[in-house]
Amino acid sequence: MRFVVSSSALLGRLQSVSRVSNSKNSLPILDCFLFELNGNKLTITASDSETTMITTLDVIDSEADLRFCINSKTVLDSLKEISEQPLTFDVNTSNMEIVVNYQNGTFSIVGQQADDYPKANALEDDTTQLQMSAEDLLNGINRCLFATADDELRPVMNGVYFDITENDLTFVASDGHKLVRSKNYAIRGNGTSAFILPKKPTTILKNLLPKEQGDVSIRFNDRNASIILENYTLICRLIEGRYPNYNSVIPQNNPHRATIDRIALLSALKRVLVFSNQSSALIKLHLDNNQVVVSGQDIDYSTSAEESIVCEYGSTPMNIGFKGTFLIDILNNLDGENVIVELADPSRAGVIVPAEQQENEDVLMLLMPMMLND
Repeated sequence: MRFVVSSSALLGRLQSVSRVSNSKNSLPILDCFLFELNGNKLTITASDSETTMITTLDVIDSEADLRFCINSKTVLDSLKEISEQPLTFDVNTSNMEIVVNYQNGTFSIVGQQADDYPKANALEDDTTQLQMSAEDLLNGINRCLFATADDELRPVMNGVYFDITENDLTFVASDGHKLVRSKNYAIRGNGTSAFILPKKPTTILKNLLPKEQGDVSIRFNDRNASIILENYTLICRLIEGRYPNYNSVIPQNNPHRATIDRIALLSALKRVLVFSNQSSALIKLHLDNNQVVVSGQDIDYSTSAEESIVCEYGSTPMNIGFKGTFLIDILNNLDGENVIVELADPSRAGVIVPAEQQENEDVLMLLMPMMLND
């Protein structure tokens, strides 16, 4: 059985779905892509048993419908070096020999039967649906992904929490040290519901969404979610469990407020961090009289650095310590020219928000302080 497909179109789709595959799989068949040809539509599936990605593309010509599996690494490595041209796949269904002909040559490999490939987790009828634009989903994921945890003891923290109400959708992520809460008022659910999307499918979406147009449809129940993009469908197991009450950890009364140029603070932190203790990455902020002094030191190596930045601050003088790498992450993932740092006292979390929020958005980031010796 034969079909003809564009080499660059096939390679692009294969590279995207291959992000699902693990280097070591529990089932040998998962080292393969599943190819399913129906008429002039070729559907390609990749899976690691918990996350499955499906994409469909048009073929130039086909003789008959067929299903087969082909080793993912072999086909990817071979197509990378072939320029844009038609590829002709000849599949012998009796011995599963696959011969691929192209302009200057040919290669052959042995495929596997498609019946052995595991089916994706099916979603029953009791699913909740949510619609949003690809841009809104990408913005929410981009802001939160860096704050997710890698904690085997608290798996609920290892993903992005989608908190859906009739008024908004809130993206939340936290590792216990930093927290991101990004509300989007343009996305509304039919009621109150929530799910926790694991880090791996979230990272895959982060890579796919910049190339997608139009709306994204999400269907989910207690165990699984199906995320349908324009060119791809991602089906994954959700993290089960109750997400902590994130609103309760956000301090409400923060009398000390400083408005600081985000890029200036970010640059100063990167320079001062070089001279701070490498293991703790402790950075001290001293706020006083429209000025913030960023300082760090490493007593073991007798190194230190200090920089002053002009800001808007008229409250009482204050010292607070933060882990510099976490503060840099937060500033990198905020938009806008200025940020507002809201503080209560050196022992309570600092709240960092953009000075100007984007339309229909309310973004808040929180960072736990570190103890200062002085």
